Amino acid sequence: QVQLVESGGGLVQPGGSLRLSCAFSGNFFTTYRMGWYRQAPGIERELVADITGTGTTYYGPPAKGRFAIERDSAKKTVYLQMSSLKPEDTAVYYCSAKYHAGNFWGQGTQVTVSL
Repeated sequence: QVQLVESGGGLVQPGGSLRLSCAFSGNFFTTYRMGWYRQAPGIERELVADITGTGTTYYGPPAKGRFAIERDSAKKTVYLQMSSLKPEDTAVYYCSAKYHAGNFWGQGTQVTVSL
């Protein structure tokens, strides 16, 4: 069974940076496509970025040019480096591990961008 634990969220001012971490527990980490999603109140969950086991990345429109996703296979951890944060980036950020039948999800970490 896969378990995902996010950390690194918090309150940051506009223009600031945060680094989210997602610790993966389980086997075959490198076989999962790992991703970060976010959900703001009243808005559907959206893909922020994801990364394959071989390091191929995809960024959703809000993340392009500002966020970077990476994974460390030795630590079984996925990171999301967020820069130039805007108030509209405020959301709960979820880590996911995608497999053939669906996704495993973490519990989420709150990111609030405000003065």
